[in-house]
Amino acid sequence: MIYDLIIVGAGPAGTSAGIYAARQKLKTLIISKDIGGQVAKKAVDIENYPGFEKISGPELIKIFENQLKKNEVEIVTDEILKISKPENNFVLDTASGSKYEAAAVIVATGADPRPLEVQGEKEFIGKGVSYCSLCDGPVFRNKVVAVIGGGNSGFESASFLSNYVSKIYILEYSDKPKADLENQNLITRSGKAEIIINAKVLKFEGDGFLKTLVYQDTQTKEEIKLEVQGAFIEIGYSPATAFVKDLVEFSSRDEIMAETETFQTKTPGLFAAGDCNMGKYKQIVTAVGEGAKAALSAYEYIKKQK
Repeated sequence: MIYDLIIVGAGPAGTSAGIYAARQKLKTLIISKDIGGQVAKKAVDIENYPGFEKISGPELIKIFENQLKKNEVEIVTDEILKISKPENNFVLDTASGSKYEAAAVIVATGADPRPLEVQGEKEFIGKGVSYCSLCDGPVFRNKVVAVIGGGNSGFESASFLSNYVSKIYILEYSDKPKADLENQNLITRSGKAEIIINAKVLKFEGDGFLKTLVYQDTQTKEEIKLEVQGAFIEIGYSPATAFVKDLVEFSSRDEIMAETETFQTKTPGLFAAGDCNMGKYKQIVTAVGEGAKAALSAYEYIKKQK
């Protein structure tokens, strides 16, 4: 069977693309390792998605999944190993050994935040440890938090958090922050941040919820404890895009480069939506919008090929 459209990934961008493709009567298949991606795993309370004053990640993803089923979108649980375009159509090879063919493809695999891989990190995810200040920042109103990472992402997160929290520790592993001077000045003016350099995070501790962050001063080798209620890890993201490397161009952060309106990559018929592309804002609502636009762009591309 040759599909009109195959969508790789079933997070917010992928599910939105699937719904829009189905409404355009495209023969559509979604291939994904799971339903929901990072939203289902790590977004505990979502308070910025229109239509819901407050909803958990799993609850929102369940609504997305039910809407896919209502629109009769076919879903296969598998992992893509390679996408190629030998002729006019795309061929997708999966980990299970299956092959699928389609006229167009939307990559919506998202991006996984890089973990620190330290003691207590996994234990306190959703209980103080977060990878998204925009998602979880308001929960920490009037609390003390830490941001791990002194690059632009870390300082931008700290700037956002300064609207809510009482104090922010910014921990940078090297001997100086890597963030642009403008971002550094912005957080300095808030009066809420303390920047700690040469800081190697060792572990997170607590009793049910995060209470303490332990780091080592890499110069003195001294271990220091910080009393915090939240820790935001901002050391970068790893887009899951290796399987498509021969068909796209990447940004310096390994994100797929795509047109800002159509989300088409350099390969005609191949689109990238959501956190896997080089868009600046990594939000559920923007991923949903990009998925819809990518599906409509794919529909127009397919129409022209027939």
